[in-house]
Amino acid sequence: MYDQTQGLDGYISIEVPPTIADNTESTIAEARRYYKAIDRPNVMIKIPGTAMGLPAVEQVIADGINVNVTLLFSVQSYIDTAWAYIRGLEHRVAEGKDISHIASVASFFLSRIDSKIDDVIEARLKEGKDNPGLVERLKAIEGKVAIANAKIAYQEYLKIIQSDRWKALSAKGAKVQRLLWASTGTKNPAYSDVMYVDELIGPDTVNTLPPSTIAACADHCDVENRVATGVSEARQVIASLSDPDIYIDLDRVMAELLEDGIVKFVQPFESLLSSLQDKVQRLATV
Repeated sequence: MYDQTQGLDGYISIEVPPTIADNTESTIAEARRYYKAIDRPNVMIKIPGTAMGLPAVEQVIADGINVNVTLLFSVQSYIDTAWAYIRGLEHRVAEGKDISHIASVASFFLSRIDSKIDDVIEARLKEGKDNPGLVERLKAIEGKVAIANAKIAYQEYLKIIQSDRWKALSAKGAKVQRLLWASTGTKNPAYSDVMYVDELIGPDTVNTLPPSTIAACADHCDVENRVATGVSEARQVIASLSDPDIYIDLDRVMAELLEDGIVKFVQPFESLLSSLQDKVQRLATV
């Protein structure tokens, strides 16, 4: 796939240890080590989009290494990620090096946002059950925030690729950093099982689907370019979170999701290493 699409698709991601998510220098060192050891043009090194991770993204891109910036939740975190990618390319151009082979994606997590915010909405519904107007407004945003957030992020992407700095890089062969939709399996059975697919199809995006969502999409996805539609409605959904009666601190929710996400990466990573170590020790005695 990588060869057939001339480096557009066909990438495999491998993440640096999540235990070093807040250590810039260690992340850079591990990314370089992985890239050299794997030695394949279609590998993407996955780096969390934390405050300490983004300087690593910038340096690794400048090194000519493909990067998957993961665990993005807020629109601002995406914007910061996009500019880290651009700065990395600019560093490389300043050194007279080729940038046409470098690829990157910004991985935006979706269903986790709705799950967390829906829990808050559920609590608000219980508190305001005697207020029909509030109940109606709360129900209007249930299961809507993640897609609204993603659509606003895509609008930011469109702005960035119209900037003079990006156009200068594009003229030298730079590939756009595509938005990648992750965590796309619908957690709430009351929602469409393909809602994170149907609503976010569009140019320069990637959607990573779990097997159950692939099967559901093959059966009843309505494939249409929608990622840039309904933007006004998306902004209204996000704005409604600041309503004094509703008040859900989206910035705090996103920060908590990032922290929780790193923990969720650490536990299986350490479990995997422990399992491998046990097998190494058992095999060493054979």
